Amino acid sequence: MNPAQLLKAIAFAADKHRDQRRKDAEASPYINHPIAVATVLATEGQVSDETTLIAAALHDTVEDTETTFTELDELFGPQVTALVREVTDDKSLKKTERKSLQVEHAAQSSNRAKQLKIADKICNIRDIMIRPPADWSLERRSEYLVWAEKVVAGCRHVNDRLDRAFDHAIAEARKVITF
Repeated sequence: MNPAQLLKAIAFAADKHRDQRRKDAEASPYINHPIAVATVLATEGQVSDETTLIAAALHDTVEDTETTFTELDELFGPQVTALVREVTDDKSLKKTERKSLQVEHAAQSSNRAKQLKIADKICNIRDIMIRPPADWSLERRSEYLVWAEKVVAGCRHVNDRLDRAFDHAIAEARKVITF
C-alpha cells in the first residue's frame, strides 16, 4: 500500500468538494464523508487494498462535482476509475430510478464495490442517526434505513466485519429513529 497515493486522493477529493457541505444542521464539510468511508473500510472492515481505499476517498467526485472519469483515470489509473464508475449513480436519471438501480445492481457488483457500498451506507446511517439532514423527518430517516438494507442485502458475504458493522449501525439507528 502506497500511503502517498491515498493522501493524493484525499487531497484531490477535498479540493473537488471544497465548496460542498453535508445536509446536516451544522452543514459539515462534505469531505468528512469520503474520509469516513475510507476509514470504515480500513479500520472496521480491515481493508488494506489500495484501489478500494483510494476509490473510497474519490467515490462521490464524479457524481457530485465536475470531475470526469478521464481525469480520475489520468491521476489514479484504470482500476480506481473502474471502481469509482461502478459505485457512481447516473445523475441524469430521476432519484427514485437511481435508488432502484442501486438495489438491482448491488449483487452484480465487484467485491471491491460491494465493500465500498456497505461502508458508504454505514457512514450515511451513522450520520442520519447522529446528525441527520435538517429537513428529514423520522419517517424519511426510517425510509432511508429500509432502502440501505435492500442495497446492502446484495453486497453481503464479502467482508464479514463490514456486514457486522452494518448490522450494528442499523440496530443502533432503529433505537434512535422510531416514530
